[in-house]
Amino acid sequence: MTEDIRGLTAALAADPASLVFLRLGEALRRRGQLDAAQKVALAGLNRYPHLPDAHDLYARVLADRRDFASAFDEWDMALRLDPNHLGSLKGIGFLYFQAGDAEHAREHLRAAAAIVPDDEGILSALALVEGGRLSPAQSEPEVSAAVSTVPPTPSAAPVFSFASADEGVDEQGPFAGVENALNMLLLVDGSGLRLGGEFRSIDGADISEEISACGAGAAREAARAARILGLGEWKSVSVETGEWNFSLVQPTPDTCLIAARPADLPVGQVGFLAERAAKAARQWLELVR
Repeated sequence: MTEDIRGLTAALAADPASLVFLRLGEALRRRGQLDAAQKVALAGLNRYPHLPDAHDLYARVLADRRDFASAFDEWDMALRLDPNHLGSLKGIGFLYFQAGDAEHAREHLRAAAAIVPDDEGILSALALVEGGRLSPAQSEPEVSAAVSTVPPTPSAAPVFSFASADEGVDEQGPFAGVENALNMLLLVDGSGLRLGGEFRSIDGADISEEISACGAGAAREAARAARILGLGEWKSVSVETGEWNFSLVQPTPDTCLIAARPADLPVGQVGFLAERAAKAARQWLELVR
């Protein structure tokens, strides 16, 4: 592998416009040299912004870095350029599966299987999705918490309201451009001050300040628990209840993001939405700070 990388590096240096960057970036990625792989992928993507394979390479590097939201965007762009791009169909299918969205995972994997019907890897992944089994990635070590509560009785009224359209979302705010950025998304700082987004109760009252304080407190407790247990930095907190699923993530070390969706959306998919919203929030914070 060392000789391959040296040869590919020399070839790219001799001809910076060569598509050999795709092989070099993949070789570096497989070797675990993600910084170098990302540098090669980005340089190639800047030179060939309309090449689906370039977006696919960068997406795979991002996925290895566990930046799934950015990887999704790159694979999505590759599919916009080429709806039958095999690597992107497989990659985005994996992300949907990891997020608990079996329907969309099945859709993309079936499309991939239609292109290469004898690919055992795709067929195995499709069998896992159709069998409803968890992907191995969902059991990878991560500082997270899952809290289950007793489901309420059918007559119990939900606490929150959920908009049926993107109403009330500030197009210049932290979640601008995020698909399905309805209410029930909040960005707060470490002291519990709301920076953007909103939560509303079932009667329409704005309860964002109360939820912001709770979210900041939960983030502090997650950091404290991770520190006591020697687990490093916390990544996410997931909460499942009878009516709602919640996800708490950190866009930056001094902020946290709270996302909630009705319980019919798998908590993994709520976490995926939270990660995409966190990416938008990071970009927004860079502009306003």
